[in-house]
Amino acid sequence: MPVKDRSSVFAWRGFADPKRKGHTVWAVFPEPTSYFGKKNQRFMINYRVKNLSRTLKELREEGVKVDEKIERTSYGNFGWAVDPDGNRIELWEPPRNYRTPEKQFPSE
Repeated sequence: MPVKDRSSVFAWRGFADPKRKGHTVWAVFPEPTSYFGKKNQRFMINYRVKNLSRTLKELREEGVKVDEKIERTSYGNFGWAVDPDGNRIELWEPPRNYRTPEKQFPSE
């Protein structure tokens, strides 16, 4: 898999609507990093969500530990929760006018 600047992007199309584009990003973080939460957490999964606020609210209602911080950026909003094993997971709500990564990071 081609890796550029410590990451690789996999483009895909939706099953129900093949015109809808999406992507998966695989990224390597520097060692050590505190971004994942616990010192011994070696990776983190990021889930794409349609409505971050609603998702975080529903997780709280189910008793999931949710970080109060929400990061709002030009490339979307991010929130975090902790799975039953204590691993931090990231939730990402893309911006409404989202540009697919193949337009942001053209392949060489």
